[in-house]
Amino acid sequence: MKTIQLILDEIQGVMTNVDEHSLEKLAAFLAKGKRIFVIGEGRSGLMAKSFAMRLMHLGANAFVVGETTTPSIEAEDILVAVSGSGKTKSAVWTAEKASSLGCEVVAITTAPNSELALHASFVVNVPAVTKYRTNDDVESIQPLGSLFDQSVHIILDVVCYLYSKITQADEDETFNRHSNLE
Repeated sequence: MKTIQLILDEIQGVMTNVDEHSLEKLAAFLAKGKRIFVIGEGRSGLMAKSFAMRLMHLGANAFVVGETTTPSIEAEDILVAVSGSGKTKSAVWTAEKASSLGCEVVAITTAPNSELALHASFVVNVPAVTKYRTNDDVESIQPLGSLFDQSVHIILDVVCYLYSKITQADEDETFNRHSNLE
């Protein structure tokens, strides 16, 4: 139980330093978007995919960049790019491309001055460590970017909750959008 508490304390430390008002603004921003696309690599990509699934359940037109059924992105769409370092080439390139097409870009990162953030119109700063251990203000007993991934998961779940309140997502409709092939 001691290790569990240490990890929960680490997550709590990050969450207390996240600007909740920015999450409210992000949820409202997403609710006004035509379609929402997400990108991330590795475990950040898994967090992004999880977010897209939750948004789809809530009635959003959400897509994962790189999937075979993902349509082309267009002006008025929103791209949410998740990268702890803000340097992941695929996320940066995709953000740059989406921005050039007239899309709004949201960066979820520990590096608000990163290359990814420079292409974003909206940045959510996640004050956690990544695998690069570049955030000197935060320590973690966990390997690689686990603290970042866990924090992003919670942050994006909060955004989904706020989004559901804004869009007045109906619980029955949300359930009906959940996979029934499992």
